[in-house]
Amino acid sequence: MKNQQFIRGQVLRGITLNREPGYHFTGNFLDISFDHIGATEARLSMDAAPHCSEPDGQMNLGAFAVLADLALAATVRAGLDAAARLATVYMNLSFTGAPLTGRLEADSGLQGFLQGSAGRQGLSHVTVSSGGERVCVGSGSFMVLNPPKGVELYRMQHRKRGDPVVTPLADTELKRDEVKVLSHADAALEVVAAHGGSFIRRFWGYDPHHVEGGAACTVRNGPHIGNRVGHVQGGVLLGLAAATACGALTSHWMLTSISAYYISPGEGRSLKARARILHHGRLTSVVRTQITGKHNRRVLEVVTTHAFRAG
Repeated sequence: MKNQQFIRGQVLRGITLNREPGYHFTGNFLDISFDHIGATEARLSMDAAPHCSEPDGQMNLGAFAVLADLALAATVRAGLDAAARLATVYMNLSFTGAPLTGRLEADSGLQGFLQGSAGRQGLSHVTVSSGGERVCVGSGSFMVLNPPKGVELYRMQHRKRGDPVVTPLADTELKRDEVKVLSHADAALEVVAAHGGSFIRRFWGYDPHHVEGGAACTVRNGPHIGNRVGHVQGGVLLGLAAATACGALTSHWMLTSISAYYISPGEGRSLKARARILHHGRLTSVVRTQITGKHNRRVLEVVTTHAFRAG
């Protein structure tokens, strides 16, 4: 009951903060702290709390990917207009196997901007640690884009731990779209209360099922997983691909790396992920996952590597 109240409070907090333009519900809900933003380096952090963790206490891979994505983008964005729009082009994350528990701190650095390109593309790297132990290293590239037609972007909000406490809106104060987000969260909480499992998986729809040669998963789109321009947030997309890839294998396998190539925006009423096992060895496996959206358009192409667990 205590965890349910906490989780529902986080959802309402995200809805409340989302009324202030410049950020998105996903980041506000996860409660990511922008601890330091500099011209060439940044530090973001997030706790593996009940609203974003698995039953074993580890942070959900999608929530982790949102943290990594925002950290990688932060140093690229720091040298641009504060309201600039960035689109993820590529992201790679390699895991050490250390548990994703406690307070996860993501330290990122700018590598520079691509030379000779017609568009402006920034490159960055990130190291994520927990309790001083490295859990992941990664890199990414981001394209600077104009906002979609008719969309005005505002300065991105950089809330951090220690800022004044936010008083969440009451249920009766919510607007129509906000009621939909809360109702979706309440439905996920009911399922978890009855059957157990992870709230964040239910909330985001990470529920892959086995198909011949791999796994598949369909996620319902909406503001609960959207970014500032209404597309599915890049880290949420990466988490969907990772969850589906892991669903293609048994629980004896651990995820060791993700290489993701962003092809088009996450648009449409639903997004479909399909994972196919490319290699199933004795100690390592490789899985290819594709995500499609509106008009069956390819959104994301991902290759993951997995290692057989010891013992």
